[in-house]
Amino acid sequence: MKRSILLSTAALSAAFAAPAFAFDEATQLDDVVITATRISAIVADTPGARVIDGKTIEQRGAVFAADILSDVPGLSVTRTGAFGGLAQVRMRGATPGKTLVLVDGAPVNDAAEPNGAYDFSGFELGDIDRIEVLSGPQSSLWGSDAIGGVISFTTKEIDGLRAEAEAGSYDTVRGRLAAGVANETYAVSAYVSHFDTDGISAADEANGNPEADGFTTTTAGVKGRYAVSDNVKFDGSARWSKSDADMDNGFPVSDNDDTSESEQWSGFARASVEGFGLDHQFSVSTSDIERQTFSAFPSTFKADRQAYRWQANGEAGAATYAFGAEREESEGSISTGDKVSLGTSSVFGTARYEVSDALSITSGLRFDDTDDFGSKTTGRISAAYELTGGFILSGAYGTGFKAPSVSQAVCDFCFSSTPYPTLKPETADSIEVALGWASADGRFDGRATLYRLNVEDQIIYFFNEDTFDIYYDNVDRTRSDGVELEGRALLGAGFDLTLAYAWTDAEDRSTGARLLRVPEHAGSATLGWTGDRISGALTVRAEGDQDDSGGVRDSFVTANLNTAYQLTDQVALTARIENLADERYQQVLGYGEPGRSAYVGVRLRY
Repeated sequence: MKRSILLSTAALSAAFAAPAFAFDEATQLDDVVITATRISAIVADTPGARVIDGKTIEQRGAVFAADILSDVPGLSVTRTGAFGGLAQVRMRGATPGKTLVLVDGAPVNDAAEPNGAYDFSGFELGDIDRIEVLSGPQSSLWGSDAIGGVISFTTKEIDGLRAEAEAGSYDTVRGRLAAGVANETYAVSAYVSHFDTDGISAADEANGNPEADGFTTTTAGVKGRYAVSDNVKFDGSARWSKSDADMDNGFPVSDNDDTSESEQWSGFARASVEGFGLDHQFSVSTSDIERQTFSAFPSTFKADRQAYRWQANGEAGAATYAFGAEREESEGSISTGDKVSLGTSSVFGTARYEVSDALSITSGLRFDDTDDFGSKTTGRISAAYELTGGFILSGAYGTGFKAPSVSQAVCDFCFSSTPYPTLKPETADSIEVALGWASADGRFDGRATLYRLNVEDQIIYFFNEDTFDIYYDNVDRTRSDGVELEGRALLGAGFDLTLAYAWTDAEDRSTGARLLRVPEHAGSATLGWTGDRISGALTVRAEGDQDDSGGVRDSFVTANLNTAYQLTDQVALTARIENLADERYQQVLGYGEPGRSAYVGVRLRY
């Protein structure tokens, strides 16, 4: 199905500001392809798939992942402190531990975190070339941790010299330096970036908390590839980051002297070999994290994960397919200082068949055999049909599972007068249908998605009011029903508009209560422009009331403005204003967000 579809609504949410694309009114944009599906897939044909490219990240002025992921419809970012506070993602209402995070294919979820979730607080975007988001169960592709979906980051390959510097409110300074060389045979590049701010009080200043909580993070990495021949290629990357943050905790949240430190690195090495009519990829990926909290109750946690993978890709007539096997091992420390290991061996396969020029069907199947919690088979099937008039109808049904985390497996921080319950993996199923449309001239496109996500045997930290025992147990059932609307219009004269809205009805079916930290209504609008010298983006984002621990977090509307002025082909001046209207708001109840703040900088490209 070759067609010119412009980054259809599946391709972009409001986070993907169209100013990232330079065009004239006659320009047709190529099909957007996503690779986290293991076989290349057109975004418009793939329900729940979205792409944020490097140009969009730069045009939006996004510094950290949480700055841009919050605009993806159906994805909720919660942050306990504007600078360095714990930042986690909920996709379509699923708890944070149900989103798998990949960096260059390496799973980086924190095995020592109680739910196995990833903390985005220090994830700086200076080295990121592309973000792919797959909403909905993706266990048939990636195994455990992917009930809510997958967020995959790809780092940049640099050819030349890049440098950035920025300073602004709260004594914030940011800098980045990258250099590399790239050609058809080989590429090698390295980068380092640093961010430092005095910050604001993590506890809301409006509640009488004036102490500023600072944050510092440094990220460095290398990336390379080498083609021995047309049939044998090697590539790899490594990424390291270290963050220090002041924190505020308590009930209610108030100023204190608590601090945290975290250090993480991830990387992969891969050999690609063509043989027997297949493209074989043999890879090893790893991630390691250490986090320390300094408070009245100090703690140190360490975790690491390794994945060993073989994947073969091929084509046969109208079919494109991939299959393979992998072994993933993780180890995490618990409160006693002991280390606990978990492991899973898996085989998988996925294929897409072009039934006709208009219809394609994609299916996947995966078998996971865990070392401690039995085995599980998951699957997914989707279809896309190109209707007349520029419409595309697509749909998918998939299943997922999540094995207990390290903390849950040994019942860390538990107390019970009777034996702890025997845990089993959480399971999920989801169905979704989407209708997309693109105009013939490529100036307008949009998509509407309707979905339902069920999670069974959800593990919670359970408190028995009769015995005062506290432990993990499979007692929860949740359901999320939602609508995701996305659209984009090229307005001419270098202007374009991107809109997104999500309605999420996320409910704990065991109690009938709404799930915490999942707003029912959320949306954003981005007006972008690209000219000969000046470019920019104005983004307005809104969220409705949100149930939270201890009460309801009020709704809010906030706006950010980012601009760049190109002095020469190599030098650009940048400026951005966050919280343009100086809105007083919270993302998480009790934790404040900055007021109006401004930053100016310079960007060099050689």
